[in-house]
Amino acid sequence: MKLSFHGADRNVTGSCHLLEAQGKRVLIDCGMFQGGHELDEENAEDFGFDPRSIDLLLLTHAHLDHCGRIPLLAKRGFRGEIITTAATRELTRVVLLDAAHLQEEDAERRQRQAKRHGEPGTQPLYTTLDALNALEFFGRTAEYGQSLELAPGLTATFYDAGHILGSASIRIEANSAGTRKSIIFSGDLGNAGRALLRNPQLPPRADSVVMETTYGDRLHKPIDPSIAELFAAIRDTLQRGGNVIIPTFALERAQELLFYLRRGVEAGDLPQSLPVFLDSPMAISATEIFRHHPECYGEEVDALFRKGQDPFALPGLRFVRESSESIALNRLAGGAVIMAGSGMATGGRVRHHLRHNLWRNDSSVVFVGYAARGTLARLLIDGAKTVRLFGEEIPVHAQLHTINGFSAHADQRELLVWQQALQPARTILVHGDPDSMDTFATLLKDTEVHRPAQGEIIEL
Repeated sequence: MKLSFHGADRNVTGSCHLLEAQGKRVLIDCGMFQGGHELDEENAEDFGFDPRSIDLLLLTHAHLDHCGRIPLLAKRGFRGEIITTAATRELTRVVLLDAAHLQEEDAERRQRQAKRHGEPGTQPLYTTLDALNALEFFGRTAEYGQSLELAPGLTATFYDAGHILGSASIRIEANSAGTRKSIIFSGDLGNAGRALLRNPQLPPRADSVVMETTYGDRLHKPIDPSIAELFAAIRDTLQRGGNVIIPTFALERAQELLFYLRRGVEAGDLPQSLPVFLDSPMAISATEIFRHHPECYGEEVDALFRKGQDPFALPGLRFVRESSESIALNRLAGGAVIMAGSGMATGGRVRHHLRHNLWRNDSSVVFVGYAARGTLARLLIDGAKTVRLFGEEIPVHAQLHTINGFSAHADQRELLVWQQALQPARTILVHGDPDSMDTFATLLKDTEVHRPAQGEIIEL
């Protein structure tokens, strides 16, 4: 077995690892680097391998930093099979088509700007047609806990990672001449004890583990105080007469927030008539997909569905699909909760809502997820006094709230428990900021710890 690294190595995005075993070249994830336009060139660079040589792609989940370069992979010659869970397959279609559409819009805008300056325009990384073509390579569907043969003597088993709908950790085993070797790719591990999804499953132990370290240096705030803090931020903003803007990840986070807002309205912690706008076509589609996959539900959500109740419905909820409806929200003087993508405010409709609300003392912006370095969300969280949006310098006067108890990622304690239970001889740390990775590495005992650089190759 040989393993090479082509993304999320000593950083948080762009997950992409290549395993060579039993004569097959197996890619685990093919994600996009995120953090602003400065990474556009990095996304467009060579993968570090020939896409035509890849036999299989195993996809852990549908977040853009794990699946976002699949259309580019196909565009450059990949003709293998993509294997993932049923829910991830559905969500990935939504995510990739949305990403392609945004890239086309962004490229068109840049071309207009370049034309005014007499400069050559830019092309999108991939188009909607490229995304549709890539979806043709999705083949077998993985079911949790059931082994799939990738080649003679080579199997893969998907285990529920509890991160977002359909997410998985993947255990690969190679058996050659009576010798067994095994490796587990964690994907992104979920935060246990959440209402929507089941807790992460623990795979059987393995010789080597490749694991994420997003929160390897910190613990999460408990969920109940986080919910109370969210409700307090909303009530305070309503009293000031402003709007609450929540940059929202479309997959899992949007649904979780709707679930807790519904609970808050029912309990009287929030007004019955609270207007809540989900301004994200992708999040709306993901919410509809969620209803199709009971294999991923947590007990509380499963019980509600069985009673015929919708866990995401609340009286004042409005789904906003059309761009004209989204633009109309910017005329709201106050009193509304607006949830819009993207979660790190790197693109999407939330940037327009920030433009219209950041300068207002009576409005609030609530961050409920991870913000990578270089993103607009991270700049605001780190205390920026002004930010540039659509060519305009916007002063930051709104109340800012950062509530990390809603994270869909395992924290340091949960990551450590997961790693220790697997007892690997080798632990390979990926998908984390260097400081987080270094802190987590100091906690690991009785295992060889490796923090690979991009392009590095390890013989297993």
